[in-house]
Order: sequence, then structure tokens, then C-alpha cells
Amino acid sequence: MEREALTIRFPANLLVKAKKIKESSESLNDLVVEALEREVSRRRGWAAHQRIIARSETVKAKTGIQPASIDLICSLREDEGRRRDYSFVFR
Repeated sequence: MEREALTIRFPANLLVKAKKIKESSESLNDLVVEALEREVSRRRGWAAHQRIIARSETVKAKTGIQPASIDLICSLREDEGRRRDYSFVFR
């Protein structure tokens, strides 16, 4: 991965904490990069979650609240109403 130099000013107490928790084989730079990657991923996930909620609200506004599908799912899992005789395939 190509890297670019950047100057960041950390609060002194946070820098002390970061130096204490990093592993001896790990650079402070690696610790910061890993933390930033996790935060970017978390924020993307949160944004996707917010888009899903907004889309759900849009659908609910257009169609109203849909009936629960629990009974349908249970019957499909139990294979009710869709059993077929496949014994001819195995003869």
C-alpha cells in the first residue's frame, strides 16, 4: 500500500495511552492506521444502516405496515403445501 506523510497533532494524554497499549513490535504509525481503518469501516457501516432505515421508512409510507411473515416462513420450513413425490427420480 502506498503511504503518504501526514502531520497529526494528538492530545498529549491520548498519545501516552496509545504508546502504552501498542505492542513492542508495532509502530505507533501502524496502530493509528489500523484504528483509522476500523473507524472508516464503522462509519461506512453506520451510513449503510441509516440508508436501510430510510428506505424502509419510504416503503412503509408507500405500502403501509406489512403483515408478519412468521407463519409463512414456518410453514415453508415445515414443507407444508409443497410436498411433491420425487420417488420416481431415484428408481
